[in-house]
Parts: sequence; C-alpha cells; structure tokens
Amino acid sequence: MALPSGLVSMLIVLFGMVLVVGVEAKARAFFVFGDSLVDSGNNNYLATTARADSPPYGIDYPTRRPTGRFSNGLNIPDLISERIGGESVLPYLSPQLKGENLLNGANFASAGIGILNDTGSQFLNIIRMYRQLDYFEEYQQRVSILIGVARAKKLVNQALVLITVGGNDFVNNYYLVPYSARSRQYSLQDYVKFLIVEYRKLLMRLYDLGARRVIVTGTGPMGCVPAELAMRGTNGGCSAELQRAASLYNPQLTHMIQGLNKKIGKDVFIAANTALMHNDFVSNPAAYGFTTSQIACCGQGPYNGIGLCTPLSDLCPNRNLHAFWDPFHPSEKSNRLIVEQIMSGSKRYMKPMNLSTVISLDARK
Repeated sequence: MALPSGLVSMLIVLFGMVLVVGVEAKARAFFVFGDSLVDSGNNNYLATTARADSPPYGIDYPTRRPTGRFSNGLNIPDLISERIGGESVLPYLSPQLKGENLLNGANFASAGIGILNDTGSQFLNIIRMYRQLDYFEEYQQRVSILIGVARAKKLVNQALVLITVGGNDFVNNYYLVPYSARSRQYSLQDYVKFLIVEYRKLLMRLYDLGARRVIVTGTGPMGCVPAELAMRGTNGGCSAELQRAASLYNPQLTHMIQGLNKKIGKDVFIAANTALMHNDFVSNPAAYGFTTSQIACCGQGPYNGIGLCTPLSDLCPNRNLHAFWDPFHPSEKSNRLIVEQIMSGSKRYMKPMNLSTVISLDARK
C-alpha cells in the first residue's frame, strides 16, 4: 500500500534527524594518513608486495587473524581510538566503509609510501600521499551526501588527524641501495631540507581540506630497527648513518610545524617526538619490561632482521618481551608505550601540547 505523500516527507525529515543526532552523539571522527606504521589494511585491497595479510601478523589481534596491520596486534591508530572513546576506523578501501561507518572517520594509510612520490616504487601499487589526500577530499564528498555539506565540514573540522610518514623516504629511497638516485642527487643535509619542504606542502593541503587538529609524528630511531642492525649495524650497534639522518630530520620537522602554526595563528599541528619515545625503550628495554630491543619477534637471520615476517619465520613465544614485532615495526606493547606519551607526554615528547590537553581544550569550545 502506498503511503500518503505528506507522511513520506515526514519520514524523510525524521530519518535525516536521526542521522544528524547520530553524528552529534559520536566520538570525534578520526582520520589517519601515512605508511605501514599506521596502515590498518588498505594494502589488502591492492596488488602490492607491501602487505601484512597472512599469519603470523595479527596473532594477538582480538580476532587472532591478520588484518593488514603491520603488528602482532593493535597498531597506533587503534590505540588512539581506544583512548578517545571511538571505534577503530576502517581502511578507506574497505567495502564496509559506508553509511554510518563513514561518520567515524577513515584510515587512508598505505604501507611503503613516503613523503615523495618515488619512495616505495619497488612495492608497485600503493597509495601515495597525494592520493591519500585526494581520497580524503572524496571522503568528504561522500559524507556531504549523507549528512549535508555544513555538517560534513563540521565533522572534519572537529576531527582528530594522525599523519605518520617519512621513514620510508630514508629506508626505502635514499638508503635503499648504495648510490641510489636520490643520494646521487642530494647530500643528506640537502635531502632532509627537500623532504621538509615537500612535507610542508602536504600538511598545508591537509589544512586546506579542513583538518584542524593534526598529530604529526617524526621518524623513530631508524638505524636501530632489527633490519638495519642486520644490514648496516656496526659491532652490534645501530646504523650510524641512519641515526644521523633521524637526528637531522626530526628537529627540522618540529621547527617546520612550529612555523606553520605561527603562520596559521593557531596550534593546528602537534609534533610528536616519536624518535625520543622509541629511544626510551630501545636504549633501556629492561625498564619497560622488554628482554630485547634488538631482536625482532618475527623474522630470520641476524636479529631476526632479514626478509619478511612469514609463517616460516622464527616466532618468539611472548611478544610482550620484544620491542620490535618484525624487522621494521614495533610490537603492540611498544605501540602502547608510544600512545601513552602521545596522550600524556611532556613537552619533551609533544609540542606544543599532548593529546589529553588537546581533548580538554576542545571540550570547552
């Protein structure tokens, strides 16, 4: 039986009100950009070699199954979502990211990518940073259809954003092979300056697309990950050259972020000193309950740092004792330590403020 036209109109209005109420009641939306440290499964949907969709990845995830996260369990975005009272946001390429799920935000990150478009070219089909930002624009169009342009704009403006990119520009570009194209083109100091200039453009585009609270992480101690210990370490120590790269890059990144905030006139961008966060437990693992910060839980060869983590790899029985899960990525326990500093760390770790302070300030608006 057909409904009267007036009743149909009223139902449409009521349905729209339900959607709007849903938006207001949710935790703030969360958007994630970057590389494998924060990829929650986008690469599962791509023809690429940079993937984590087979065991033993996910061995400690709630489902005990691989999800595309480069972790034994939860990654940094999952743990931030926990702390801000939201659900883990879905990968943008997930078929489940539609309807109400769109209102939680989205994860655009893709393993293997860097600040530069040529970083990670060996992985073939990955979502480079410019494309992640194109997807963010597309996402906003999709949400505007769902709840209207004004409310979509408000959702994005009030959202929290995390961006983690840069490490691959050194590991999988400048230092990928001896005499790489980029190392022939630039001295290390000039390459770092080039990266900072290009990263600034990405952050400004994020701002232009409506992001107003953006956590920007630096690189970790790149020369101390198990892969670099195995390939470039000297006498059991970290790779001096990659550590030098990190020591040049991270302070310049923080300085650039401070300059952007000054230009904008607001504390939009928050610099997370992840090098220092990592270094705490890399240099003194026992203080954090780790037995090793050198040997990966999953891998093979020296330090379990050679090749990929696969079902045939050596696998440690207790992931909580290892600072690194695989040759490049922290264990879930390490991710928890990092997120604790993002939430509550002093200005040594978080400039100009930590995430708890951000949440408190934004609640007063």
